[in-house]
Amino acid sequence: MRIMIVKNYNEMSYQAAQLIADQIIYKKNSVLGLATGSTPIGMYKELIRKFQKGELDFSQVVTFNLDEYYGLSIEHPQSYGFFMWNILFRHINLKRENVHLLNGVTKNIDNECRQYEDLIQKNGGIDLQILGIGDNGHIGFNEPDISFDTQTHLVNLTTKTIRANSRFFNNTQEVPKQAITMGIGTIMRAKKIILLANGKRKTKAIERTINSPITTKVPATVLQLHKEVTIIIDKAASSLLASDGNIFFN
Repeated sequence: MRIMIVKNYNEMSYQAAQLIADQIIYKKNSVLGLATGSTPIGMYKELIRKFQKGELDFSQVVTFNLDEYYGLSIEHPQSYGFFMWNILFRHINLKRENVHLLNGVTKNIDNECRQYEDLIQKNGGIDLQILGIGDNGHIGFNEPDISFDTQTHLVNLTTKTIRANSRFFNNTQEVPKQAITMGIGTIMRAKKIILLANGKRKTKAIERTINSPITTKVPATVLQLHKEVTIIIDKAASSLLASDGNIFFN
């Protein structure tokens, strides 16, 4: 596990985008696992900037989104599919057929999840997975006490997660109570993982992720078992960490 501490959100976004760019330059048909929410927006803007400057070509890249609210269609402005098209996809030369999104209004959850897993495998697995982290240590929508071997599945969101995500809706009642998410087992099969966090609100979750014993009560602690994880955080999110050989400052 490599921990990169940077001065602010903009630097976090730049460093993450650079790692993704390096991956695409190394392998033009890279399979990327993409996250949503406020944390990766700056990273996506930096990737768009690199594309517009002619530094990146997304024409062979394949993407899989990490999760989606259950009950929201791609037309809903708070769906993650809507988010990805407006924040990233429509600004770059990514082919529509190479974009894979979970269907939040599927009538058959089991089939949707099974097909998603099959598609990931048919594309050779995820080369680089981007993650954010919830205040309770969840990754994707894998809440505390979910098994580490789960595949893509439907999950009930905790009250804490619903409350945290209500800032994107008019009120808490509008937030979906369930989501479809890649499972922790799916995430851990990615060849490389980048986890992003910024701000004081994520301080405790980051400290637990790095220093706590591996436990389903803090899902992100499972990343300690992965061979190639980079955690990029700003100084505000790093305040509980003690400097050691695995940490470097930028």
